Amino acid sequence: MTTPTATDQKATTRVYRAGRVERNNFPVKDISEYIDQPDTTVWVDLLSPDTDDLQVIAEELGLHELAIADAVNARQRPKLDRYATHDFLNMYAVRLDTATGQLSLSELAAFITPRALVTVHKDDQFDIDEVLNRWDGSPDLARNGVGFLLHGLIDHVVDGHFEAVQGLDEEIEKLEDLLFDQQPHDGDVQRRSFELRKSLVTLRRVVLPMREVVNSLMRRDSKIVQEEMTPYFQDVYDHVLRATEWTESLRDLVTTIVETNLTIQGNRLNVITKKVTSWAAIIAVPTAITGFYGQNLPYPGFSTPAGFLASSILIVVLSVALYVAFKRKDWL
Repeated sequence: MTTPTATDQKATTRVYRAGRVERNNFPVKDISEYIDQPDTTVWVDLLSPDTDDLQVIAEELGLHELAIADAVNARQRPKLDRYATHDFLNMYAVRLDTATGQLSLSELAAFITPRALVTVHKDDQFDIDEVLNRWDGSPDLARNGVGFLLHGLIDHVVDGHFEAVQGLDEEIEKLEDLLFDQQPHDGDVQRRSFELRKSLVTLRRVVLPMREVVNSLMRRDSKIVQEEMTPYFQDVYDHVLRATEWTESLRDLVTTIVETNLTIQGNRLNVITKKVTSWAAIIAVPTAITGFYGQNLPYPGFSTPAGFLASSILIVVLSVALYVAFKRKDWL
């Protein structure tokens, strides 16, 4: 019995022959034997590999050392690099936490050869089982080999981008409702706006380069995408464009919400200032009259019931008159 190596323990493998799954979880060292057989396609998936793990596969498939370094090092930009014997793809799957508005990323790399696809995900947050379900759900296309596997992988990632944009759109709609609520939520609106804008900036960085990635794969000189798979990649490209345009429009919308919130705060402050000033004017009337009649000097009506009655009537009449005038002007 062959003892599993460290690479085998980190790897998930599969062999397609004539579009059907022939074997699962075979040793990585047997890759070259399968790809030399006619009408076969090999898929290998590695979770958080190091350089030594990838070196085993590099010897089997002739992978370039720069591509290996990019696959090991984190935080590479989304891209498609061309080498003599293979292509190297790097992209990001995303997940949106609607409770916090935060976006989390899972980096994914892939080595693309004419007969084999090697995927590398650098954390366990990426749902590779969902990709397998997509592949198993389209057995009639599996005969297209690497192009078919690559489509299922990219389609899953792009759908995640689209779902994240849709989720952010829904959260922004809730933010708009909160913005115009009768009860002020200035602090919540401001905090939520910056959280969503930060997530949109992050999403834009991973979605925007995917246009060039998918477009490069569809070029005829790449010889990766078969003619039968071209419409499917075109559909993915359309989703990428829609996600990109949607992201851009949402960024502008969040900026508008922030500006609108500041405007509403300013208007609310003006209304409050106006009301306080109006009440101060009304209160100033009895203050002035009682202050005048509180002088220690004789004056008409001094120390008489008639003087008290006259001052009281004057206070009431002037205060009511000011209140009515301010109310008509909508100052109160």
